[in-house]
Amino acid sequence: MEARMKSTANPDLITAIRHLHKAIAAGGVDQRLLSLVHLRASQVNGCAPCVHASAAGARKAGETEERLHNVVAWRETPFFSEDERAALALAEAATRIQDGAPGVTDEIWDTAADRFSEGQLSAIVLEVALTNFFNRINHTIREQAGKTW
Repeated sequence: MEARMKSTANPDLITAIRHLHKAIAAGGVDQRLLSLVHLRASQVNGCAPCVHASAAGARKAGETEERLHNVVAWRETPFFSEDERAALALAEAATRIQDGAPGVTDEIWDTAADRFSEGQLSAIVLEVALTNFFNRINHTIREQAGKTW
């Protein structure tokens, strides 16, 4: 499969994305956890470029190969903390709103809200939304895995 577009993004778009990343970072969530959230949402959406980039970013932030390989099955492994599980459940539920899943239930939200401050929750929700934004663009233009942005 070949990418549909080869041009670089509009500079104003790059600036806007940098501002969003800055807002996410200001939320006080560990970068490793944000990388796991990005990875899981990208796995759900089948976005190879984002799976590749988020795994690379997570490694750079100090994440282990064992945990990266098990994000796809996080419920069935002992490798993730309760905070991480709450964030991963929120990421999945917010991502799966289109496929008949119930979305973010009160139970999922309340579990995350018990573990994270409002600022941290805001950062996690924005990370999930931005990930889904990138996933959809990448699917549309057939972006190929292998890049890290």
